[in-house]
Amino acid sequence: MLTRHEREGIRIVAAVGGRRPIEADPPFERGFSDELRRRCTAEDIAALFARFSRGEGYIETMMRRTCVRALAARCGDDLRIAANVGFRHLETFEFGNGVIISEGSVLHGRFDGRCVIGDKVWIGAHSFLDARDLVLGNCVGWGPGAKVLGSEHTGEPIDVPVIATDLRIAPVRVEDWADIGVNAVLLPGVTIGRGALVGAGAVVTQDVPPFAKVAGVPARIIGWRSTDDSVAPLPLPANGNGGNGYDQPYTKKGPQQ
Repeated sequence: MLTRHEREGIRIVAAVGGRRPIEADPPFERGFSDELRRRCTAEDIAALFARFSRGEGYIETMMRRTCVRALAARCGDDLRIAANVGFRHLETFEFGNGVIISEGSVLHGRFDGRCVIGDKVWIGAHSFLDARDLVLGNCVGWGPGAKVLGSEHTGEPIDVPVIATDLRIAPVRVEDWADIGVNAVLLPGVTIGRGALVGAGAVVTQDVPPFAKVAGVPARIIGWRSTDDSVAPLPLPANGNGGNGYDQPYTKKGPQQ
C-alpha cells in the first residue's frame, strides 16, 4: 500500500545541512587570521574580504572565512560563507560551529550592537538580518529571503522626516531548533520559541511559543509540532488575562470555533 506521500508524488530524503558533521578548520587558517589581525587594519581586512567575495572555489571560501575570523568577536569551526554575502560591523558578531550563510545574504550589525549565531545555523540565500541585537540559537533554519528587523524609527516628533527620528532597537531572539520560512519577516522585539515553525511569507509581530506553527499576516498559531496529538499542550506565554496572548484561543485540536 502506498503511503500518503507516495500517492502525492512527494519524496522524503535525508537532510544535508542539519546532519553534516562539522569539520575542524586547519590550524594554518587560524594562524593566518591571527596574522591579519596583528598586521592589518580592519579596513584592510574588509577590503581583502571584498576581493574574495565572489566565487565558490576553495580559495575564495577559505579567504572569506579567514577574514571573518580576523574581524569577528568569535568564530567557530567550519563557517561557510557563499558568494556575495555582505556584513556590517563584523566586530560585533559571534559565530558558532558549522554555520552556513548562503549567497547574497546581508547581515547588518551596529557598532554598539551584538549578534550571536549558534552552532549549525543555516541562513538561506538573499536573506536580510538586521543584526543590531540578534541571537539565533543552535540548529536554526532561516529560509531564503527571510528577514528580521531589529529596529524602527520612533516617528516622533512629527515635524521632522521619519528617517530623522530616533531609532528604537529591540532584541530579537530565535531559540534553538526553530525554523523561519521563505520570505518570512520578524519584527522588532519578538522571540521565536524553541522548535517553532514560522510559515513562508508570515509576518511575525508577537512572540511565538515553543513548538508552535504560525502563518499569515500577521502571523497566527495554526498548529503545534507533535507526532502525537494526545500530547498535552505546551505552556503558553501569559498575557495578564489568563489567555495565550494571541487573538484567537487555541487548543491542541485547533482554533476554537
